[in-house]
Amino acid sequence: MLENETENLVEKKKKGRKPTTNNYFDEREEIAVRKFLLAETQEEKNKIYNEFLKDPLDKMISSIIRRYKLYRKNMSFEETHVDTHSFLMTKIDKFKPSKEKKAYSYFGTICKNYLMGQIMKDQKEINRKISYEDISSDLSNNPNFSYIIDDDNLNSEIIIKKFLEKLKNDLDKSIDDENEQKLGSAIYDLFENYSVIFPESNNNKFNKNIILFELREMTNLSTKEIRNSIKKFKKLYFDLVEELLKK
Repeated sequence: MLENETENLVEKKKKGRKPTTNNYFDEREEIAVRKFLLAETQEEKNKIYNEFLKDPLDKMISSIIRRYKLYRKNMSFEETHVDTHSFLMTKIDKFKPSKEKKAYSYFGTICKNYLMGQIMKDQKEINRKISYEDISSDLSNNPNFSYIIDDDNLNSEIIIKKFLEKLKNDLDKSIDDENEQKLGSAIYDLFENYSVIFPESNNNKFNKNIILFELREMTNLSTKEIRNSIKKFKKLYFDLVEELLKK
C-alpha cells in the first residue's frame, strides 16, 4: 500500500511542473512527510527522504539561515547547515499531521528556534565569565517583555494542558472572528509542541519577541492585528490560572 502511494508521488514529481524558488515545499512534499511518518521500515523512510524531502529541506534551512542571519560563530555556513539539518531529522517523527497543520511551518519553526538557541549557547561559551543574563539583551531580560507561563504553586505542564483544552473548546464553539481563529490555532500549535519548538531553558520564561515572531510567521497577521486579537486568549489564560490557584 505504502509502496503504491510512494510510486504515485514519483509520478507527481515527474508530471508536475518544476517547483519555483518559492514553491520548493508544496503539496507533494507535505504528502511525502506523511508517507515518511507512516513508513514501517527504515528502507522505506530513506527512499522517501532521498527522493522527496532532502533537497526541499536543504533549501528551507539555507533560506532560514540567510534570511534571518542565523550564522554561528566558529562554524562555516555548511557546518551550520548540516548541524541544523541533522537536528531537524531527530524531531521529524514528533510532527503530528492534520489538515490544519503544515509540516513546512513546523520544520521551519524547529530550525529557527534551534539556531537561535545554539547561537545563544555559543555566545555563552565565548563569554564564560559573563552570566547568561548579561549576555542577553535588555529586552530579553526585561519582565515586561517576557511571559511567565507558570506560578510557584502550579506546574507549567498542567497549565498548558488545561489551557489547550479550553482553547480548543473555544475555537470549536465560540470564536467566529477570522483573525482570532488564525491566532488561536497558531497559539494552540505553538504550545502543544512547546517542549520541542522552544530551546530548553532552566527558567520559566518564554521570550515574548520569539513568540510574536512565530505568530506573525504562522498567521500572516501584523503585530497590531495580533495584539488586538490576543486579548481574548490572554483573558482565557489568566482566568484559568486564577481558577487553578483557588483549588
